[in-house]
Amino acid sequence: MTVQAVSKHLKVLEDAGLVSRTRDAQRRPVHLEAEVFHLMTKWIERYRRQAEERYRRLDDVLRSIPDDVEPTPPTHSITEEHP
Repeated sequence: MTVQAVSKHLKVLEDAGLVSRTRDAQRRPVHLEAEVFHLMTKWIERYRRQAEERYRRLDDVLRSIPDDVEPTPPTHSITEEHP
């Protein structure tokens, strides 16, 4: 990976607030913003729990449907225009 590619990736991470860069003479230290990752993890976990609950409810509904019931096709009213 080239220095330019690394710099470009770091810029994307910096724009997202995941890292911060400082200057120290010739050095350009990059710092991981751990608090941002903690907040992201909490947000992802909340939505993961919501998705799991929805899948549990869907499983319950699917289990309540008898296996021998024929699915009913959707009813759509299609109107055709004649010239």
